[in-house]
Amino acid sequence: MIIYGEKINNWILIVIGIIAILVLVGIIVTIVVLKKKKDGKIEEPNYQAFFSFGIIWIPIGIVFMITIHPAAGMAFVAMGIVYMAIGLANRDKWEKKEE
Repeated sequence: MIIYGEKINNWILIVIGIIAILVLVGIIVTIVVLKKKKDGKIEEPNYQAFFSFGIIWIPIGIVFMITIHPAAGMAFVAMGIVYMAIGLANRDKWEKKEE
């Protein structure tokens, strides 16, 4: 038998675990970026990939809104819109495809 309080405690542990993983990934990314910056190896991001990710995230968000939860879906749709905006704002920096 699951008591209501125990179920909440499990969710709290899951959320804390996710936050801890995100903080760890953030620290690792920061260390890598600082090391590349020190070595002078930082390159321009691929803005065309940002646009592509945006196109992918929007339908995923719509599916999540319909099947799982509207709030989760809205988060994915919002991320997709932001990615597409970043890509379109820097369209002049898209890499030219060699044919």
